[in-house]
Amino acid sequence: MNLLRTGLLMALMTGLFVAIGALLGGAAGMVIAFLFAAGLNAFAYWNSDKAVLRMYGATPVDEGSAPDLVHLVRRLSANAGLPMPRVFIADNPQPNAFATGRNPEHAAVCVTRGLLQQVSQEELAGVLAHELAHVKNRDTLTMTITATIAGAISMLANFAFFMGGDRRNGLGIIGMIAVSLLAPIAAVLVQAAISRTREYEADRLGAEISGRPLWLASALRRIEHGARQIANTEADAHPASAHLFIINPLHSNFAGLFASHPSTDDRVARLETIAAQMNAGTPAGPWAERD
Repeated sequence: MNLLRTGLLMALMTGLFVAIGALLGGAAGMVIAFLFAAGLNAFAYWNSDKAVLRMYGATPVDEGSAPDLVHLVRRLSANAGLPMPRVFIADNPQPNAFATGRNPEHAAVCVTRGLLQQVSQEELAGVLAHELAHVKNRDTLTMTITATIAGAISMLANFAFFMGGDRRNGLGIIGMIAVSLLAPIAAVLVQAAISRTREYEADRLGAEISGRPLWLASALRRIEHGARQIANTEADAHPASAHLFIINPLHSNFAGLFASHPSTDDRVARLETIAAQMNAGTPAGPWAERD
């Protein structure tokens, strides 16, 4: 289903690019936009994960440089029946995390330095289990491609302000204004359509992977508090990537426009219900020392 969703997303974005090209440059603009969209789709499929990781200055780590983190990811991956993903740390003070990659065999999990400093090991396990749930559900391809293409659409819309449009097509300045307004809105609508249900499902599956829903519930509260207090400058500079994170990282004027996450209160309430159903309380002691 996610593969079909991604195909439809890429087709939608291609059509949007072609329409924008026609408004800005007539038939020639439409051809250029189609070629650009085709190249962007190919790039997004094969390289969008690398682009996102570079965007956030993420550094790969291994058992030598971050043994506790890598051990935790390996254990949770085994619980989830997944191959071991690559593990990255972004040198960012805001507590947050995201997953990326076109499939489970090419997945990566990234946590910020702020997350490692501000959450307990149990809460970290809950966050990592959530991100691995995205990998298992194959959300990461759609999420990462959306970030890449939506960012490109926003840039294309900005370029429209510096171009007069093709006045021969009868739209002229009206078409240019429509492109400038509607293109980023279309990108946001696509993000919103794929985000909220996806986050609830990743919370549910992540709770199953860790076996402790309340760890994730506690982490969400702590991350939301930290994200409100601490800016994520990279995310504010690239708001189209905000939906990748477990909690909305934005502090800029785009924070409301790109708010694709469900409310933390709703997510915590659902996790508490799952915990009650699993008869899972909050255990004492680090998870890694249990069983």
